[in-house]
Amino acid sequence: MWFVYVLVSRLDGRHYVGMTQNVERRLKEHNSGKSKFTSGHMPWMLVFHETFGSTKEARCREKYLKSAAGKRFLKKIASKGSLPA
Repeated sequence: MWFVYVLVSRLDGRHYVGMTQNVERRLKEHNSGKSKFTSGHMPWMLVFHETFGSTKEARCREKYLKSAAGKRFLKKIASKGSLPA
């Protein structure tokens, strides 16, 4: 099982989209500075995740959420209260 997840920085509100097989472990890695990009924006909180049956499906969704259309989708659900703005 694969997960696509969205994190929000509590420091500056920046969003990060990624994929993993273990969301809890990956969040701990982001918050311990093991990822170059996310280390400068800690701490992070998990605000959204989806489950997929294959790497291919998860990668496709991750790419979508990183696109302009995906960013609009995340902004739309944030405005409905599902994600922090």
